[in-house]
Amino acid sequence: MDRSPGRTPKGPPVQGDRSSSTVQLEHTTNTQEPNIHSEVQEPKESPAPPKTLAAAQLDELMAHLSDMQAEVAVKADISKKHVPGKQDHGVSLDSMLGGLEQDLQDLGIATVPKGHCASCRKPIAGKVIHALGQSWHPEHFVCTHCKEEVGFRPFFERSGVAYCPEDYHRLFSPRCAYCAAPIRDRVLTAMDQTWHPEHFFCSHCGEVFGPEGFHEKDKKPYCRKDFLAMFSPKCSGCSRPVLENYLSALDTVWHPECFVCGDCFSSFSTGSFFELDGRPFCELHYHHRRGTLCHGCGQPITGRCISAMGHKFHPEHFVCAFCLTQLNKGIFQEQNDKTYCQPCFNKLFSL
Repeated sequence: MDRSPGRTPKGPPVQGDRSSSTVQLEHTTNTQEPNIHSEVQEPKESPAPPKTLAAAQLDELMAHLSDMQAEVAVKADISKKHVPGKQDHGVSLDSMLGGLEQDLQDLGIATVPKGHCASCRKPIAGKVIHALGQSWHPEHFVCTHCKEEVGFRPFFERSGVAYCPEDYHRLFSPRCAYCAAPIRDRVLTAMDQTWHPEHFFCSHCGEVFGPEGFHEKDKKPYCRKDFLAMFSPKCSGCSRPVLENYLSALDTVWHPECFVCGDCFSSFSTGSFFELDGRPFCELHYHHRRGTLCHGCGQPITGRCISAMGHKFHPEHFVCAFCLTQLNKGIFQEQNDKTYCQPCFNKLFSL
């Protein structure tokens, strides 16, 4: 915006029609004739030189200016009792200035034009505003929306017209998705919306986002810490969020280091495991919890099984405690939690 305040042109000081001259008294003495004195001669008015056409026109202009000053003074006295509308005063002043400019041009006196007001189309003789590629009277350069005088204040241009800052921001500035107020300075764009930078923060903890950025969930922004804590899948072993590498097993996810036997915490090197109550176990501890370890050798029973004395046995491990002969058909004698074949039992414990 280019604004150049002008200066109101001033005319020469107003003078009367008659000019006065200073009378000087001179005393002279004649030394050759004593007792004789000379009297001071009264000054005689010399006839004024004839006026030129230019001088006559200048006198007429000065008289016109005097009349204008008197008219302005009278209107100023009236305005103390009744304040006219701003527009009426502007119109009369513009008319006077326009008439004065025309008079000067009629007299052949060149004036320096400041252009014509883009609003009222009248010549500008006083202060001038240069804006939007045109010239304006200060009182005619107004906001397009509220019609308030912009004058020499900052303004915004849109589609070739001027707006005061308040109306421009209210009408055209982007609005913050959080507070709905116009964004006058810096604007942050995220999630297909605009925000004041200080109003774009985590929906859970309220902290403004740092260099790590944000995560979106259900059209709300979250910091990384809260997003992982609230929405990331949790490891079934340690209950912490699973961020990168993970294993999927038993209908859930695991950190690789957390997917181990529930009793001995050893990893499954072969890739196979046994499930019990939603937890993984190695074969040994799976059978231990199921009660399917052979009471004879301590190893899991995966095939045929013999149940005796509250324990389970591999068939080949269900033997006489004395002769170690396999007890066929499940016929045995028990003594002190040990199994015996009938001959050994009779030999050892008969009366």
